[in-house]
Amino acid sequence: MPLKGLPVFVSLHEEAYCHVSNRLFTSPMFLGFDHLEQMLERVSKTTSDGYPPYNIEQLSHTALRITLAVAGFCMDDLQITQEDNQLVIRGRQTDDSQGRVFLHRGIAARQFHKAFVLAEGIEISGAWLDNGLLHIDLVRPRPEIRVKHIAIAQGQQKPHTVSRGTAGKHPARQQQSVRDLYVSETRERDENG
Repeated sequence: MPLKGLPVFVSLHEEAYCHVSNRLFTSPMFLGFDHLEQMLERVSKTTSDGYPPYNIEQLSHTALRITLAVAGFCMDDLQITQEDNQLVIRGRQTDDSQGRVFLHRGIAARQFHKAFVLAEGIEISGAWLDNGLLHIDLVRPRPEIRVKHIAIAQGQQKPHTVSRGTAGKHPARQQQSVRDLYVSETRERDENG
């Protein structure tokens, strides 16, 4: 705690440490998660007025359901889109008060915009409107377990990488050409001794 009247000095190293310590994925074992951290930061900055109220249910290990209370909205007033990794729900009611005289108006024609960030691989399987509730079902397919074996070169030899001449070729052909290079050089090494 700083003493009264004394200036507080923070070194650049301490500022950098404070900035890094506020990051979510600080471990060096998390590589390539910058986009996820940016997405979480973007979500935390969005403000919401709480309208319309909604529920999120987990139906099974792979299925979710979002239910929004949209009383007074018809199907033509609602729009559901998927924009990159966001599920966006918009509602816009038309004001049909032309020629009507209200003694009290407690039900206003409102509009809303709700956005949910979706994890990679989540798909929207369907949506329906029932008794003033908009239901949106989401499916999260089980991820495939992928195992890739990496060849380890012996001694001072570096593994071959794809040369610039192969850029733009089909990825399967690139892998095949790298594999062919590795196999042919391994054979030459074995033959030469």
